[in-house]
Amino acid sequence: MDALMAEKLAIRETVENWVLWRDAGDWERFKTVWHPEGWMNATWFQGPAEKFIEVSREGFNKGVNILHFYGGFSVDIAGERAIAQTKMTISQRATVEGVLVDVLCTGRMYDFIEKYQGRWVIRRRQPIYEKDRMDPVDPSATLKLDAELLASFPEGYRHLAYLQSKIGFPVRKGLPGLKGASVEKIYGEGKAWLAGSAKPGDPVWE
Repeated sequence: MDALMAEKLAIRETVENWVLWRDAGDWERFKTVWHPEGWMNATWFQGPAEKFIEVSREGFNKGVNILHFYGGFSVDIAGERAIAQTKMTISQRATVEGVLVDVLCTGRMYDFIEKYQGRWVIRRRQPIYEKDRMDPVDPSATLKLDAELLASFPEGYRHLAYLQSKIGFPVRKGLPGLKGASVEKIYGEGKAWLAGSAKPGDPVWE
């Protein structure tokens, strides 16, 4: 195995450990995939990784059901920095409008990666939301959504945002999807990160 392939595999392991340890509630090991200045963005959260771990633990203990699944992976490496993209789904189960539903959102994890103390860790994570759907867990159930509320959210995570807003999460709009200014902003920040920018872009969304 050549050195480049070894680095790619090490980054892939970090990315996979994120999803396995987070979804399993293995919080001590989950901490190890993050840079000390790590930052997490999601529909319902943006802030330091340390805070994300805390609120994720609280939600896990209260029964919040959010799971992830990974697919294809690509990474660009420049010295001790990398940009990794991983196909993924986000699955969340909750009761909406009196009906137990599953939402499945398909997209990519866009990760700003850095080698820190000899290990590849995540400096900033930004999901890209491409499309989603909502289905009753019981296929015989009848589900009626508020069409105006649903349409107020971006297409890529419309149903996920609907569910999360209904159960009390503060969902942000304008997050990156398959196309548009928001995702182009992320791509530009990724290129700058590989070229040596002082920080991994501006992670704060209005």
